[in-house]
Amino acid sequence: MEALLGNERLKSGLAAAFASDRLSHCYLLAGPEGSGKHSLARILAAAMECTEGAKRPCGHCLQCRKVLDGVHPDVITVDDPAKKTVTVEQIRQARADVYVKPNEGRRKIYVIPRAMDMNPAAQNALLKVIEEPPDYGAFLLLTDAAERLLPTIRSRSVTLRLSPLTEAEGLKALAERCPGKDPDARAAAWARSEGWLGQALRLLEAGESLAPETQSFAERFARRDKLGLTELLAPLERQKREQLIPLFQQWIELLSQALAVRAGQPGRWEAAERVGRSRTSGEALKALRSLQRALALLQGNVSPGAVCGALQVWLDVQE
Repeated sequence: MEALLGNERLKSGLAAAFASDRLSHCYLLAGPEGSGKHSLARILAAAMECTEGAKRPCGHCLQCRKVLDGVHPDVITVDDPAKKTVTVEQIRQARADVYVKPNEGRRKIYVIPRAMDMNPAAQNALLKVIEEPPDYGAFLLLTDAAERLLPTIRSRSVTLRLSPLTEAEGLKALAERCPGKDPDARAAAWARSEGWLGQALRLLEAGESLAPETQSFAERFARRDKLGLTELLAPLERQKREQLIPLFQQWIELLSQALAVRAGQPGRWEAAERVGRSRTSGEALKALRSLQRALALLQGNVSPGAVCGALQVWLDVQE
């Protein structure tokens, strides 16, 4: 349980369920990107496979170690990163496989890390098996937009909704995981993370190096190249939500620094200095608010294609 920070009430409830062996066959793990869904999924899977009766997951038995190391043959990930959606074919394959008994574990567990990206046909195919699964079958559905799942799936799942960390918890975790980073940089990353450790870690890493797309955005925005921005955003429509979120967060940080430059403060990135010298405070602020709006939509249930298309309109670079 130590791998999941905060969320004390959730962990307490799960500990009681583990102790009494009252585990559901389907859990819906809900929270934004960086909230700890994958850590929680590993804890649940280890608890289901653990052979230690006193405290589950014990973290020491062979079954626990295999789950936590990602090599357990009965913990199966249902996903293809090359595809934008989780297809009905993938779910049907998992549905057929669940009726084959476990290789060595107590349960056969299917982890769907992008449950919100299942199309309607895939969700209906999943519904058929979670209504009446075999006794040893279990499903862990990870999502940052639970409302995109069918009500019938949500009603047949136990929802575990992750909560943000407190500032004290978050700053302590960042100090432990990134001791070499400047304390001010850690504090700035945490302030923009909205309480999610994974997002803070990505923001902190982004503070050290700029993605090529960010360099390109800075150059095109600085020279008021509207066509260039459109050419930059169009290919991003095909990216996954989890790829775009940290990128947009870095663009927001770039523009925040550019505004600081306009106010006479130094920017940590040369690209931010360039934007600050080239654009007015009003222009940078307008673009910043557009990106914040786009990020909020992206973290909700709006598709990356629609968000990038809207940004092409919102980022008006005309004089």
